[in-house]
This record gives sequence, C-alpha cells and structure tokens, in this order.
Amino acid sequence: MVSFVTPVAPLFVPGSRPERFDKADSSGADAVILDLEDAVAPGDKDRARDAVVARAATLKSAVVVRINAAGTPWHEADIDAVRRLDGVSVMLPKAEHPEDIADMARHMARSVSVIALVESAVGLANLPDILAMPNVVAVAFGSVDFSLDLGCAHDRLILLAARNEIVWRSRAAGRAAPIDGVTTDLNSPEITEDDARHAMKMGFGGKMAIHPRQIEPIRSGFRPSDNDITWARDIVGAASSGEASQVNGEMVDRPVIERARQVLRRAALV
Repeated sequence: MVSFVTPVAPLFVPGSRPERFDKADSSGADAVILDLEDAVAPGDKDRARDAVVARAATLKSAVVVRINAAGTPWHEADIDAVRRLDGVSVMLPKAEHPEDIADMARHMARSVSVIALVESAVGLANLPDILAMPNVVAVAFGSVDFSLDLGCAHDRLILLAARNEIVWRSRAAGRAAPIDGVTTDLNSPEITEDDARHAMKMGFGGKMAIHPRQIEPIRSGFRPSDNDITWARDIVGAASSGEASQVNGEMVDRPVIERARQVLRRAALV
C-alpha cells in the first residue's frame, strides 16, 4: 500500500477553472483537489478533464483529482485521463462498492492512491469492505451529501455516529486518519475553525476546504493550543523511562506520554 499523509486543509478547485489552479497552488493548502465532479457542469466535463491533464504536473502542491463516480457517463474517461498523470491521488465520490475501486485500479494499470469519499448510507455500511481494498489510503466524509441521502439535518450531533464510525474503522484498517467534510458557510471563519476543531477532537486528520479563505481557519482548528503544546512538552521532557510518574501533579504513564507525543506531532504537522 502506498504511504499517505492526510492533508490538513486540502482545497477544492473546479477543473473547469484552470485560471484558478495557480491561486489554489499558492493558497497554503496542504493539497489541491482538482474537481471533475460536482463543481463542473455536464457540458464542461471534457474541457475540465483536458485542463487537469495539461496542468496537474505543473502544480507544486500535492494533487488529488476527484473524478466522476462509477456509473456516470464520464467515469471511464476520467480514469483514462488520470492514468496519464504521475504522482496524483484519486478521490472517488459516491464510494459505495469495493468492486468499483477494484475496477478503477485495474483500468489504471498502475498503483494509485485512492481516497474513498463516503457520501451515503450504503457507503458507510460497506466501509469495512471499502477499507479492505489495498489502493484505498484514506476515507473522506461527504457530510452534506450523506445528510441528503439520509434525509437528515446537516447537524454535528446527528452526524456524530457516522463520523465516529469513519474514524475508528479507518484506524482499525490501518489507514490514514480520515478527512472531514466541508463547511458550507464561507462568511464565518469562526464557524469553519470550530468545525475543524470538532473534527480534530473526533480523530480526523484534516478537513476539506471549498475556498482559500477557509484554509487558515481549518489549520487553526487542527493546531494544538499553546497550553496543549506546553503540557505535551512537559510530559515528554519528564518521561525518561516510560514508567508511571507525576508531572505537575498529574499521574503520567505510557498512554499519557504517547498522547503528548501525538500533540507535538500534530503541532509540527500543522
């Protein structure tokens, strides 16, 4: 399986808007998701695909291409296009059946990192089989479409169980920490940051952005606080043997030490 590090703040950009590619590339995003799916009108699919093929290799950022879902008229052409691109990951929307991922991998004729975008009840129900596919490196949660599929509100509490399952099943399968869905409010960086912090606390490794102005709020939400970093440094600095001890009045044993190390790793990553 290909090594994969979850991007903290990957940014969507429509494949049909190549004039925005450079701006996305210099936005500070951890990855650029060149979108051939929802952000592109049916009549613009071919033009968007050609633009992605022409420009993907020129970007300095890590590149993910969101292709169109299996069963759509554009799916096979998207696969044929992406197979010509070296070093890009593929995001498969409406990921519901492991067979779709296997078929895609066969047609690619090379190893490719697949991010499975879970957007439906069927996708969540089949998540163990999806995660068992060797090309799947991570799961992303399409929370807006998931809510639409269930007919439920796009609400943090209502989606708690789905998010929790995506996190623990990803961990159990040995995959990278999953990527949380988008915040649709573009006018409130506070809401975006709060959503990102919620995702981080749940165990997500990143959160997708739909506008450059969301990148810093997302990164801020995933960045440990100064108090957390100070706590972690005190714990790690005092832990010489890994045995139980006390630091600033707190009982410290191996799990606490490892938690402190996680905090410092996240601080360095973000």
